[in-house]
Parts: sequence; structure tokens; C-alpha cells
Amino acid sequence: MTALDPSAPADPALRATVRTVAFSNLGFFAIEFTVAATIGSVALSADSIDFLEDASVNLLILLALRWSLRARARVGMALAGILLVPALTTLWTAWTKLADPRPPDVAALSLTGAGALLVNLICALMLARFRAHGGSLARAAFLSARNDVVSNAAIIAAALVTARLWPSAWPDLIVGLAIAAVNADAAREVFRAAREEHRAATP
Repeated sequence: MTALDPSAPADPALRATVRTVAFSNLGFFAIEFTVAATIGSVALSADSIDFLEDASVNLLILLALRWSLRARARVGMALAGILLVPALTTLWTAWTKLADPRPPDVAALSLTGAGALLVNLICALMLARFRAHGGSLARAAFLSARNDVVSNAAIIAAALVTARLWPSAWPDLIVGLAIAAVNADAAREVFRAAREEHRAATP
């Protein structure tokens, strides 16, 4: 696909993809949040909040894709701040978990993590073809999905470690904090791309 004109709204294929990704994330948020609350998992709680954040980001992107490059760049910088929310929420969840450091149910943790991995992998593959030429908004959507795939794989690994090697709350806590760090790095990358777009669009 050829590069998009940076001053023009995004093409319909990108808008359709972002719409599908947004509602997929919203649907799985409800599932994962419920399981996280039931088994007391920091990693699943962090990931479920990330699903909600991704749904919000993609819905906002869906609206902003029809705007000018300068307006889209401003939204991209705002999205960088939104990407930090799951990281901060995870830190709070981890802190409260320390007061009750029981390991989460391994079966529920691994099955929910596998379901989340499948959803995010599909979303990342759908968004991959837009990441290089869709601007900071498309980059934000792709990075969110890509990072979530890595996070979900780590959640499954934490479940295996808890079951076989280290039956404590620490594998879950460590993965939750790692997810927070990944989201923080994605926020930095999106902000940098959006700032460059804003400079290019400023006369």
C-alpha cells in the first residue's frame, strides 16, 4: 500500500480496522476484568484495564482520523498520556496485592491469558499494515495491540511458573509491573511520533 497523504484523512480500511479492534477490546475487557477480580490477579487486572484503555484509544482514533494532520497530532500527544493510565493503575493494584500475597488461580490465569493473547494477536495483525504510514494514531493503536501480545504471553508464563516452580504471588506481581513498564515505553514512542507530526504540520 502506498503512503498516505499526511494532510488527508485516513483511508476507510484503516477506519474499519480501528473500529473492529475497538469493540474487540471492549468485549474482552469485561471478561478479563471479571476473572481478575475473582481470582485476585495483578497481571490480569493490569491487562484488563489495558483492554479498556485500548478500546477508548481506538474509539478516539476512529473520530480523530477524519481530522487534519495537526489535530490528529494533538490527539496523538493526548493518547500518549492515556497510555500511561494502565501503568499507574497497575502500580496501585500491585501495592494493594502486597497486603494479601496469595497466588491467583493458575488455571483461570492461564486460560484467560490465552484468550487475551488470541484477541490481541488478531488485532495486532490487522493493524500491522498501517503502522508505517498511518501516522501517530495508527502507531498508537498498533503499539497497544503489539505490547498486549507480549503482556499476554508473559501472563501465561507467570501462570506456569506459579504452578511448577514458584507457588506465590510474586510471578503475577512481576508480570503486572512489567506490563506497566511496557505501556510507559509505548506512551513515550507515541508522544515522540505525534510531536514530530505536529512540527511538520505547523507552518
